[in-house]
Amino acid sequence: MDPRILDRLRCPVCGEPLAEATAGTTSALRCPRRHSFDIARQGYVNLLAGRAPHAGDSAEMVAARADFLAAGHYDLISAALSEAATAAVRVEPPTPGFGAYPLVVDAGAGTGRYLGAVLAALPDAVGLALDVSKPALRRAARAHPRAAAALADTWQRLPLADASTAVLLNVFAPRNGPEFHRVLDPAGALLVVTPDTDHLAELVDALGLLRVDPDKADRVAGSLGGHFTPASSAVHRAELTLTRPEVATLVGMGPSAWHTDPAALGTRLAALPEPARVTVAVRLDVLRPR
Repeated sequence: MDPRILDRLRCPVCGEPLAEATAGTTSALRCPRRHSFDIARQGYVNLLAGRAPHAGDSAEMVAARADFLAAGHYDLISAALSEAATAAVRVEPPTPGFGAYPLVVDAGAGTGRYLGAVLAALPDAVGLALDVSKPALRRAARAHPRAAAALADTWQRLPLADASTAVLLNVFAPRNGPEFHRVLDPAGALLVVTPDTDHLAELVDALGLLRVDPDKADRVAGSLGGHFTPASSAVHRAELTLTRPEVATLVGMGPSAWHTDPAALGTRLAALPEPARVTVAVRLDVLRPR
């Protein structure tokens, strides 16, 4: 593991620093109190303190997301995050959490595509993908040469030192306000991407998908308001032109995959016009620690 990333990690059990140890063909991270965490041969490290509450996204969901994102359909999100992250790290002089290099953490990283895009825009940065899904982490570990990946429950204490993170990404993922605040440098930024009210609106009724909560923005503000101050907010929109197989991939990669009957979905997909015009509408909120 890149020592610049390892330097920011902490044991999820006791909070002590971690060091890499190798025995034969097996590698692990260990702390001075001898807590040990295996590095999988796929490249990610298991930093769970106990059992995961759930397995996260399935291999099928992750594969669908990788295919859809690789086609560039959500590149507007990558571009918005990259621009916001670049602005966020312009700190003079650098504070302790930035050091000689900023650490970008993606909490709920999925395949790591957004983290990879941000690192490409920040040549001096290193990155860490956190997720509870092993299939996702196998891909996130290869998202960028300057990135590492760790199995972690973002609802629990994050395996990071206090004030160690310059930019924290949170894209369509759960938000742990107290922990995000703890690990962010005082001069750092939290970048939160959520669906806007008309996100995928053309597909919601046609395919019976989950609706976006109209109070989503208020709930996000409420969950983070005690720890963060809003710096900026913008909605990014695009219209996609998708084939029916691409629509099926889009549905299969998101939360509706857990709630949609495959047979009913197939019937509804067959009735869609082709190509289908689909609105992408996401809100990017930039927040600063209080």
